[in-house]
Amino acid sequence: MPTVLAAGAVLWVPGEPRRDGTVRKPRIALIHRPKYDDWSLPKGKLRAGEAPWQAALREVEEETGLACRLGAPLPTQYYLAQGRPKEVRYWAAVPVHGEFRPNREVDRMKWLKPAKARAKLTHDRDRLLIDALLEHLGRSPA
Repeated sequence: MPTVLAAGAVLWVPGEPRRDGTVRKPRIALIHRPKYDDWSLPKGKLRAGEAPWQAALREVEEETGLACRLGAPLPTQYYLAQGRPKEVRYWAAVPVHGEFRPNREVDRMKWLKPAKARAKLTHDRDRLLIDALLEHLGRSPA
């Protein structure tokens, strides 16, 4: 059985500066997919001839309405989906323009602090991606 190839991103925005000179925690975008009634990170299957990074950019924009710029690669996930092996490559990403509009795949999107994002995610495996992003940013997961 061939492996399903997919790609996505942990979409984030930097935290705002505080008056005391420190910086608030970054915000991470989570999406709600009514078909699965889950909270997850934007991702989707590669099209024929499409590179994983191209699929990540396309899927993020299709699901969130936001064009983004990919940053550091994050850990690849391997799991079974409907009995088939699936490989999902991820990147850290920041939005560059656009705005969220509900669509046929995603009805809601939330920007959350890392701890709240980790708690809201449906799948444990997605929490590891938030931890990897925070490690890349030099921040603690809390």
